[in-house]
Amino acid sequence: MSDELRVIISGGGTGGHIFPAVSIANALRELRPDARILFVGAEGRMEMQRVPAAGYEIKGLPIAGFDRKRIWRNAAVMLKIWKSTRLAKDIIHEFRPQVAVGVGGYASGPTLKACQQLGIPTLLQEQNSYAGVTNKLLAKRAASICVAYDGMERFFPADRIRLTGNPIRQNLLDQTLSRVASVQKFGLELGKRTVLIVGGSLGAKTINDTMLGNLPLLRQQKDIQFIWQTGKYYSSQIQEELGRRQCPDNLKVFDFIANMNEAYAAADLVISRAGAGSISEFCLLGKPVILVPSPNVAEDHQTKNALALVEKDAALCVKDADARRTLLPLAINTVGDKERLRKLGENIRKLARPNAARDIAEEVIRLAENGTRQ
Repeated sequence: MSDELRVIISGGGTGGHIFPAVSIANALRELRPDARILFVGAEGRMEMQRVPAAGYEIKGLPIAGFDRKRIWRNAAVMLKIWKSTRLAKDIIHEFRPQVAVGVGGYASGPTLKACQQLGIPTLLQEQNSYAGVTNKLLAKRAASICVAYDGMERFFPADRIRLTGNPIRQNLLDQTLSRVASVQKFGLELGKRTVLIVGGSLGAKTINDTMLGNLPLLRQQKDIQFIWQTGKYYSSQIQEELGRRQCPDNLKVFDFIANMNEAYAAADLVISRAGAGSISEFCLLGKPVILVPSPNVAEDHQTKNALALVEKDAALCVKDADARRTLLPLAINTVGDKERLRKLGENIRKLARPNAARDIAEEVIRLAENGTRQ
């Protein structure tokens, strides 16, 4: 191998893909300051802004995902895949990577497939407990597959699996505010239990509708307060509704919380979707959580993510269809039960893998040095 390490990292589309990708890149830079890292993402997706903001170069492919509901639209998708594959090969020939990392998302398919065809070792990072279609296809020729859950040999060749966990946002580990300071920063009261409700950066309609439909119940809670991240997509509509119906005094509403480490520090209990990245954060922080899996994801993988924790008594789960009726009563009962919170936090922390990014980065370097996996 030449002295300079050159790595392509491909994927994106959501924060759940981008945050781990950037964490891996940062870990690579720590281990090999000389490393040249090129991201390949999908044009028009959030990685095209987030990756440069993190200090890395990115090239975009005109790729899109298949429309599973309107099959007739996929002729255009096939053309985009063909164009993206050709462009990916041009990018690879120009950059000359020694190894490529796929983190999931539209762009990882053509990029890693092209690398495999050119004999470049590839590493897959599968975040979920149920493997995605792209990673299952790429796994046949992948040199190494880094996973976050046990039992993934039902999807991938067992001899290539590395149980590393999912990398998380670095700033979550840099928390400096105490719980007291975090509670005060959100304008809350120190003597009350705090529930944090999040649905991702864009929001989650079911969770938001549940909150709006239970304002009288929230208002009745004298010893419980709530932090609600609505997501920017739903923010104006929700603020208008809260203006008409009067926001409860014990409810603090934000469209987006930039410093999630402070929100987590303030919270005794979290309500969240069951994305793999979020779950990894809860594990590392030992944070009790009620998961509401999104039904609108491929292979219903969020439900499978949630059940993997529920089986270990490391989280509670409410079906999306039941949320409006049962979610907030469950949250209110749970946050008032100190022993239940303690047990949930203790069990979820056992699943944490704090060195995931570094472990994956070391595997990337090993592949680059060996040229292929032994």
